Amino acid sequence: MSEDPTLPREDTGFDRVLAFSLPNRHARGRVVRLGPVLETVLSAHAYPPVVKHLLAEALVMTSLMGSLLKEEGAQLTIQAQAEGGLVDMMVCDYRDGEVRGYVHFDAEKFADMQDEELQLDLPALFGTGYLAITFDLAATKKRYQGVVPREADNLAGCLEEYFERSEQIATSLFLFADGDTAAGLLLQRLPGHTEEDDDLWNRVNHLARTVEAEELLKLDSETLLHRLFHEETVRLYEPEPVEFRCSCSRERTLAALESIGKEECYSILDEQGSIDMDCQFCHANYRFNRNDIDHLFTGHTLH
Repeated sequence: MSEDPTLPREDTGFDRVLAFSLPNRHARGRVVRLGPVLETVLSAHAYPPVVKHLLAEALVMTSLMGSLLKEEGAQLTIQAQAEGGLVDMMVCDYRDGEVRGYVHFDAEKFADMQDEELQLDLPALFGTGYLAITFDLAATKKRYQGVVPREADNLAGCLEEYFERSEQIATSLFLFADGDTAAGLLLQRLPGHTEEDDDLWNRVNHLARTVEAEELLKLDSETLLHRLFHEETVRLYEPEPVEFRCSCSRERTLAALESIGKEECYSILDEQGSIDMDCQFCHANYRFNRNDIDHLFTGHTLH
């Protein structure tokens, strides 16, 4: 295996995305292992174990896919809307190396289930629904969205379907989670190939599919790639750090209140005396009194 000698060798352990390419095979990829970042996100809510596992895989998937964005300020959002399952909604987003996510689930349904019933697949968790993948491009202010029905049995299969349907890019994705560690490998065939290149792609894709959970979760990314593609020329790029950071703020929360309307806000005030808003991502609490709402809708505070 060879790498670009001009790039420094950096730690490719936890909370870093390592990009690589296989130039002789017209393929590219990403590897990531999440540790402290994952622990921070999962600790924000009392998730059942199966929901923790689901969110862990989703955060890895979001980090891998989000790191493909090259434009500064561009954001990727992956949202699962579900009906008839144990999970109502899942949202993860990525922007400039910052990732966050949460899952809204039916706590009563989980409480009624026995431990042996909690080893569930995606259909049981989501029921019917879809996966929406949205790109917000900061420079052009444009938004692109692809929607994939929840037909696959796992998140990796859903994303592979998205790339096949929306991007026409052959993609293989591998996601694993174990407690406070989660990892993933993304491999894609580069555009512009010919039918004669099929054997090249089939070879590296076959090698990628030999990856095991233990390897992805325990090995540093450089060692992992050496094991998988030791007979190939692999070009490594500078690892990109991943961190948890929430973009919520008092101003954004006020904007959300404005969107629900004056009448609804004052109705809540009359009933509760104040409006309390919790961020689902970081658990920050924002409280607004009548003066805050007066200023929001009239532009001045009444005393």
